[in-house]
Amino acid sequence: MAESGPEFSMAGFLGAISDTVRPGTARPIVVRAAELERLPAGQVHNPTTLSIAGKLPTATFEIFRQTIPPGATSDMQRHHHETVHFVISGTGHSEVEDDTGTWAAGDFVYTPPWTWHRHYNDSTEHPVEFLTIENSRLLGLLGVGRRQSAGLATVAEARARFEEETT
Repeated sequence: MAESGPEFSMAGFLGAISDTVRPGTARPIVVRAAELERLPAGQVHNPTTLSIAGKLPTATFEIFRQTIPPGATSDMQRHHHETVHFVISGTGHSEVEDDTGTWAAGDFVYTPPWTWHRHYNDSTEHPVEFLTIENSRLLGLLGVGRRQSAGLATVAEARARFEEETT
């Protein structure tokens, strides 16, 4: 059956859909903490530590462990994908465009697509640990993934720096 073009038929497409779904064969099913791959600081604009669970066979989303050192912040950035941070430990706050929200261990922090955002560790003694989940792989497969970093800037500075792209 053709998947597109003149030979494609909706009846053929619908008729090829099976009532049976076979179990997925992607492996491994467990990636140990020691197997997380730290992203090289020179390739990441973010001043936090990012370690990816790259051995997980996910096709549409990415999973990271992110550490923000005491008193530090992430960079001001925006990207096409959605992100959810689960706060493993620590306390802090996030700026997402003109909104600010505080968070602590056990909370979830949502970052909508293409919004300027930055995460702050409010403790001067303890790091913040996030489990970060984003749908960047899906957007990459579709060819629409994009990310911008304004460094350690404010939302207003980021908007001004990238103003030509929003007008």
